Amino acid sequence: MKKLICLWLGLALAGVCLQAQTDKREVRAGNRKFDKKEYKAAEIDYRKAVLKDSLSVPASYNLAGSLYRQENWDEAGKALEQVKEQAPLSAHAAEWHYNSGDVALQKKDYAAAVKAFRDALLLTPDDLDAKENYIYAKKMLENQQNGGGGQNENEDENQDQQQDQNQNQDQQEQQQDQQDQNQDKQDQQEQEQKISPQQAQQMLKAIQAKEKETQDKVNKEKAAALKARQKDKNW
Repeated sequence: MKKLICLWLGLALAGVCLQAQTDKREVRAGNRKFDKKEYKAAEIDYRKAVLKDSLSVPASYNLAGSLYRQENWDEAGKALEQVKEQAPLSAHAAEWHYNSGDVALQKKDYAAAVKAFRDALLLTPDDLDAKENYIYAKKMLENQQNGGGGQNENEDENQDQQQDQNQNQDQQEQQQDQQDQNQDKQDQQEQEQKISPQQAQQMLKAIQAKEKETQDKVNKEKAAALKARQKDKNW
């Protein structure tokens, strides 16, 4: 749709040239602001012109252009609808049909978009932009009728990417869970291998008792040797 919007914008600028059909001050003022990309201010001037002449093709057509630039699709469609009897009979009928098709695309009214671009092509068969948009609108209408909901290729691609991301995330979570489980087992093994404070105290007491037993044995041996020497001593 970005390309389609750009196509619309180019035609909307072409619509500014419709001021040749009227010398109304409001339309000319709106055109100057439109050229400066002051679309809200241009909208106000075009609405003033429409109030003075509700059948003015330039006023309603350019009003639709300013509203479209503000992404107000519903109001843009109403502005074009305002002159649906006059515009197809004017010198700018092809542009009116084309822009009506773009508004319909934005509103996902693909049946209306197909009709609008087809009508534009009947008047300007060599308009490549109208051909591209007609093919696109027709494809989207077929998708919609087949239960596809009118999703475009970019939306399908985004969905595929999102699914891939979800799958990758699931795999990463599974790997993390496995790592956590392995770490828990390792921690448990290390914990089992560790000596509790009570066990350490018991081991220390056993070592101390063994040392005392050894020391007592050594002392007894020393005492026995000394006693023997004393018996052998010549007084």
